[in-house]
Amino acid sequence: MSDISSKFGKKVKEIRLKKNMSQGDLAKVLGVHPTYISGIERGVRNMALKNIERLAKALGVAIEELVK
Repeated sequence: MSDISSKFGKKVKEIRLKKNMSQGDLAKVLGVHPTYISGIERGVRNMALKNIERLAKALGVAIEELVK
């Protein structure tokens, strides 16, 4: 597991929980399977830049917030 993927995943989970969203809720908004969200949050799955943009919009945050 790479350090950047792990940090990114932890940030996604932190923001998702602050928004009171389940992995299933976020997956539904993005049109992906909940296991995809789980993989992102565990740092074992990488996202394309366009999907990071979609993720930020779904969470209602700027992309910069996800990569802090």
